Amino acid sequence: MLCGGIPIPNPPLSSSSPFQPLAMDTVLAIFAPPILSSSRSCNLSFAIPISLPKPLPFATSSLPRLHSPPSRNLGPFRAQVSVSAAQKTKDRLPAGLIVTETKGPQSTIRLSVEVPPAISQECYGEVLDEFSKKAKVEGRALKDSVRIVTKFSDMLDAFSLQDHLRYDIVADVSPEIKWLDKYKNLKIVVEIDNVVKAESASERELNRRYKALGSLRIVTDRGLQIGDLVVLDIFAKTVGQNECEGEKIPSAERKGFYLDTEERHNLLAGFLDSILGIQQGQTRTFPLQFPETWDQDNLRGVHAQFTVECKELFYRVLPELDDTLAEKLLPGCSSLNQVREAILQRCKQVEQTAIEQATDNAILDQLNKIIEVDIPRSLLEEQGRHLYGAKLLQLQVDNKINESQLASLTSERAVKQFIKKEEENISKIIKQMLAVSEIFKCEKLQYTTDELVKEVENSIAEFKRNNQEYEEEHVREQVEDVLEGAKVLEWLRENVDIQYVYK
Repeated sequence: MLCGGIPIPNPPLSSSSPFQPLAMDTVLAIFAPPILSSSRSCNLSFAIPISLPKPLPFATSSLPRLHSPPSRNLGPFRAQVSVSAAQKTKDRLPAGLIVTETKGPQSTIRLSVEVPPAISQECYGEVLDEFSKKAKVEGRALKDSVRIVTKFSDMLDAFSLQDHLRYDIVADVSPEIKWLDKYKNLKIVVEIDNVVKAESASERELNRRYKALGSLRIVTDRGLQIGDLVVLDIFAKTVGQNECEGEKIPSAERKGFYLDTEERHNLLAGFLDSILGIQQGQTRTFPLQFPETWDQDNLRGVHAQFTVECKELFYRVLPELDDTLAEKLLPGCSSLNQVREAILQRCKQVEQTAIEQATDNAILDQLNKIIEVDIPRSLLEEQGRHLYGAKLLQLQVDNKINESQLASLTSERAVKQFIKKEEENISKIIKQMLAVSEIFKCEKLQYTTDELVKEVENSIAEFKRNNQEYEEEHVREQVEDVLEGAKVLEWLRENVDIQYVYK
């Protein structure tokens, strides 16, 4: 954990069970894709190439992070008919073509098209001539949502040179937003974890730095006490019926886990008390229950049997805490008061950032609850590909996958599995984006040209620093969407009722 960029000397606790992740991590995270810079960044995600394992493009910004929407072409579309025979029949085509429009589910429009026989005859001959030149014809799915849904076999069976040729086209269109409540009437309750409060956070950070200046000694004549550092192997199983052991809980197991007994606020309740007094080489087995508020959904309320082996046990020998340690605690400081004040100011910055991001989260969650949107499937899939691309990109940045692994993860099957699994979350993000866009338009909000130019330049510079490919037009569209989101969130923070609650 960091406090305003201040490193913690002791090994960080795992975010997996049986250790509850630090609440600050949850508060600071607004969306799936992680921050790639130290500033308050926006995460601009892009569609990724599926056929080739190329590096994935990304960009960061100093704006609040808001998932960039898929395509800006959400407005009315224009249908075009383009065949080689059209030039010969251009005087007849507009007058003879009959198009009937019908609204469909999931924000779709069905266009029933009737082509006059004269055009069918002329085009039929042209198509046969062109088709005969091809040895093989391969079809492929188009990125655009406009598609013919009438089966070719049905068209062939019904085709006649003396009758109209009929087929249906479906296109996804901009979904209509239905407000269930007025966004100006929003009442937002923002929950802030006490762990981010600057005063307590700065004291914990000072204590961590102080302990790092001490030396460790092996405990040989007693068991574990508060203040010790212990290395554990942890195993866990579910408790089945009749008190019998169930299945292993991999996410709750650790080998060589470093536990500072003074950092108990993020432990599973009862875990530390169950191992106090354990000596090096000893093993203890005890039952615990995960609370209903546990971060991992699959562990909430689960009864578990833990087996813990004490591998190593240490106590600290600490120097006297006075002004002589100031420079070691924080370079550039000559007194403990200076150290405390510098750490406090950094923690205040972290607290403010956490509050702002938690507020944005709460606002977006509330917007999601007061609108109804019939989301087109193509929009859902496109946004899902953006999110999946951002996820793979972060794995690349963190060096957690190699080129061969990336190739398998960028398969069409892997992308579709991700979209299916995350469909609910993707739909939520799309609803939030559409709500933000609607508010930006209704409230006539604006951003300056200078803001746009600056953020585009920052994003492109980030691409270049990471040797990533990019399209400037696409980057500009993404930045425009993020700027809209920033302006809307700023407007809502100033115009809705917000209450902050520390927990």
